[in-house]
Amino acid sequence: MNALKSLFAIALIAVMTAGAPVKPGYEVGDSAMDFKLKNYDGKMVSMADYKEAKGYIVIFNCNTCPYSKAYDSRIIALNKKYASKGFPVITINPNDPGLSPGDSFDEMKSQAKRNKYDFPYLVDETQDVARTYGATNTPHVYVLDKVSESNLKVVYIGAIDDNSRNADAVTKRYVEDAVDALMQSKSVPTTKTKAIGCTIKWKNS
Repeated sequence: MNALKSLFAIALIAVMTAGAPVKPGYEVGDSAMDFKLKNYDGKMVSMADYKEAKGYIVIFNCNTCPYSKAYDSRIIALNKKYASKGFPVITINPNDPGLSPGDSFDEMKSQAKRNKYDFPYLVDETQDVARTYGATNTPHVYVLDKVSESNLKVVYIGAIDDNSRNADAVTKRYVEDAVDALMQSKSVPTTKTKAIGCTIKWKNS
């Protein structure tokens, strides 16, 4: 009987964790890995391509999530404000198109061109990057400080700001505050918040 209960418990855990990230991901203060992923224009992109960058605003995002749609113009604005100052936006779509057809590569291309993205919109086909970072939602932001060529320090994780529904009602701009602090060589005022958005659509196997 005990053996049967143990087998049942193992099976239950396997079902509950199927498709979920196997790693907890990064915490503030960790060194983040670079990646090389396909952009919507077909070119491969990595953070190392930005030789003059002082840091990065990495956002796990997608086409279909209502929260992602609500934040689209704000993400575009972040890149316009900070890319020229050394903190480019890099967005990554981790969703499995088999579960979310609206997040297919063709749909990514259409959205990027339609909305005139001037930043990368990369596809994480294996979902390995999202798992390594510990992303759970779209959008989910990681602000990185380029301490050196080999050290990309995580300084902020979470939401873009404190109002996912109404940009005009925002009172706390977490990502902007983090980047502004880095540019002034100050401590980031808020280092972690809850990422508000849709859960990532993980592959079933």
